Amino acid sequence: MAQLLRTQAFIEGRWVSAASTFPVLDPATGEEIAKVSDCGTKEAQDAVNAAYKAFHLWKNHTAKERSILLRKWFDLINQHKEDLAKLITAECGKPMKESIGEMTYSASFLEWFSEEARRVYGDIVAPPAKDRKILLLKQPVGVASIITPWNFPSAMITRKVGAALAAGCTVVVKPAEDTPLSALALAELSVQAGIPPGVFNVVPCSREKTPAVGELLCTDPLVAKISFTGSTATGKILLRHAAGTVKRVSMELGGHAPFIVFDSADVDKAVAGAMVSKFRNSGQTCVCSNRFLVQSGIHDAFMEKLAKAMDAELKLGHGSEPTTTQGPLINTRAAEKLENQIADAVAQGAVIVRGGKRLEGSFMQPTLLSSVKTDMLCMQEESFGPLIPVVKFNTEQEALAIANASPVGLAGYFYSRDISQIWRVAEQMEVGMVGVNEGLISTTEASFGGIKQSGMGREGSKYGIDEYLEIKYMCLGGLSL
Repeated sequence: MAQLLRTQAFIEGRWVSAASTFPVLDPATGEEIAKVSDCGTKEAQDAVNAAYKAFHLWKNHTAKERSILLRKWFDLINQHKEDLAKLITAECGKPMKESIGEMTYSASFLEWFSEEARRVYGDIVAPPAKDRKILLLKQPVGVASIITPWNFPSAMITRKVGAALAAGCTVVVKPAEDTPLSALALAELSVQAGIPPGVFNVVPCSREKTPAVGELLCTDPLVAKISFTGSTATGKILLRHAAGTVKRVSMELGGHAPFIVFDSADVDKAVAGAMVSKFRNSGQTCVCSNRFLVQSGIHDAFMEKLAKAMDAELKLGHGSEPTTTQGPLINTRAAEKLENQIADAVAQGAVIVRGGKRLEGSFMQPTLLSSVKTDMLCMQEESFGPLIPVVKFNTEQEALAIANASPVGLAGYFYSRDISQIWRVAEQMEVGMVGVNEGLISTTEASFGGIKQSGMGREGSKYGIDEYLEIKYMCLGGLSL
């Protein structure tokens, strides 16, 4: 792991120290793992300049050449999967099994987009007159600023960067301040893969310097595109920054996923889906189920089986311990937010069926609440932690009204064995992604993204590369045909 543990910024193919450093902490223990270069606007500007210079060379590589380099990067990530997973567990806290799963997922985007690089097709369009030909060309947009979150510190980078590099764009990555080590390890492997200097740059920075660095990456005129994954509030700030120079923007913002269990559902499968959808990464994913709606006919059976599953399957501990299924939350602020949601619910009449307590540091007991009302805090804002609030409902229309009464719409889930109901509900749910009888839906091959205030644009799938391409119309006239 030592060769992958990098602590400096990575700019134009070189490891660069900043004037100061900031600590990266193990969220399970609070102990310092490393001190990382704390980049400011100078380093960010240097990275943008390097990416702009490299863009004019990288875009002229053939699609096949870019494809081969991305494939080499993919192969190297697979070779070092275990060490990269250890870095994720150390800085993010997720259990080692999940970290290895993330590295498989992370690598898959480089594999996918290495293949998509050669499938960027334009069009030849029938002209209205005989003396011309109409061609529509697809070309890379330019330098892309990539701003990523801490909960998937590797996969959120490759999902964006794979598409950008495949299209012919160059990038500046600003990883989350909690988890810069995974980004820097990817940079080390990019060198080994032969990615040219300036094509992939990483500027880590502390929480204090993030606003200034983020603003530069979203306002500099040399930057053509911004891709951000994070909170809706931060996304709105970055959109305002981007407006000044009318940049291309794609954003994957907050979710507040409903998880509906209808009377027609297979209860055992619904419980299994709830477990995987809620407790992956201790509830810290943007597509985690947040609002559980269970129809009155099977409510009691579902609650009983879910409580038993939580008792049997969940084990808190350090992510490096093989039996751990639930690591810590990322920091104490996250734990305090969950504490507040639980206290608010209980004060308004909710009943704690399991858990409910905060433990040492940022560890939270996995918590199950019954008798939940829709106006409680946990039903109004994203939890981002191991909390299941269950609302009992009577009719399909009632469930859809509750599910859609949110300003965000990233993912949604429901369990039903009624095929007509499946079509009705899937089409009416106001989300960008729907899991029907399935709690784990993310995959490279499918589009990832939301509607309403959950963002704009799509990542992964055949559509992900379009976010980094412009369409140019070319009219070839004066022809004698």
